[in-house]
Amino acid sequence: MHQPLALYLGIRFAKAKQSNLFVSFVTFISIIGLTLGVAVLITVTSVMNGFDRELRDRILGMVPQAAVGSSTILQDWPVLMAQLQKDQIQSMITANGQVAGAVVTGIVPTLENKVSIVNKHMSQGSLAQITGQSYNMVLGQGLADSLGVGVGDKVTMVLPEASTSVAGIVPRFKRFTVTGVFNVGADIDSIMAYISLDDAAKLLRLPSGAQGIRLKVTDLFAAPDIASRAVASQPGRNLYPTDWTQTHGNLFSAIQLEKALVGLLLFLIVLVATFNIVSSLVMVVADKKSEIAILRTMGADSKLITRVFMVQGMFIGWIGTLLGTILGLIIAFSIGGVVGFINDFFQLNLFSAYFIHYLPSEVRWSNVATIMVVSLILSFVVTLRPARTAANVQPAEALRYE
Repeated sequence: MHQPLALYLGIRFAKAKQSNLFVSFVTFISIIGLTLGVAVLITVTSVMNGFDRELRDRILGMVPQAAVGSSTILQDWPVLMAQLQKDQIQSMITANGQVAGAVVTGIVPTLENKVSIVNKHMSQGSLAQITGQSYNMVLGQGLADSLGVGVGDKVTMVLPEASTSVAGIVPRFKRFTVTGVFNVGADIDSIMAYISLDDAAKLLRLPSGAQGIRLKVTDLFAAPDIASRAVASQPGRNLYPTDWTQTHGNLFSAIQLEKALVGLLLFLIVLVATFNIVSSLVMVVADKKSEIAILRTMGADSKLITRVFMVQGMFIGWIGTLLGTILGLIIAFSIGGVVGFINDFFQLNLFSAYFIHYLPSEVRWSNVATIMVVSLILSFVVTLRPARTAANVQPAEALRYE
């Protein structure tokens, strides 16, 4: 025998066919419970990681991560910052008898590519066609679908202010040609549109220039500080800082809170599953009293008996954790495609309440490792009491009726 006696006996007890079928059933349920608990925890954690990733990469890749706004027109904006500059106009866009609210952003396309992911998600056309006073527009896919338009079609932009004419007070509007459609796969597709910076200035009847400077940051959580420092570096220019925490901070916080709460609840499920190991070991101890007594009469001390049943409990924990990890990874890697197929096939529209239109999943190996370690630690802890109970079995009492 080339392995420790406690390890040998523990694995032998765990692998041996139980004479008591109920004990075998409880042991099986313990393994299944731990397997499902670990699998569900890995799956749900991966889905929450996916939502967190999509918020960072898609939503925060489209909206200003940090920006410096001005109460006056920045005519020298190229000198102030060699980054993208933008104007945002709250407006309505109409076409084919349909009306949709939109946030229209005036941009310089060559600079937009440096601070936004929109150019990577163009499904039709390109941003390059909205330079100068072209009166061209790029729409999100959801906005284009709601208006029933595509590349080459005309849309009318209605501004939320009125002009006085011979016919009385009428809304201001301007005709644009759709030259591109982007599809990020989020709610932003239904509210955002782009025109040239020059067209935006003309529509707003402002001097040539920009109302703000958009920044892209490496560390999203440093965005407030970066925007504040940028304003502080330009004293006396009527500048003010803005960042993504003001526009989407609540959404990010909600995802983090939900992730923490769901993780805690699922951790409790794993904890309950590990307590099934206690029930299993208690029954095994009762079923193995004669074997324990024989070991004690052969010279085995209480420490050896304790280690034997700890090995048996940990064996159950290892099997359940390993199977749960494998099952969880399989589900986590495939859940997006499976749920997407079900959603499309049955036309369930499951993601209408979310900021993205699909179920994301991202497996982070650090999370998987943490879940495995916690599961094994819990499996170890819950075996202590039954193992000590086994060590306290008195040989005379156990063999009295044998």
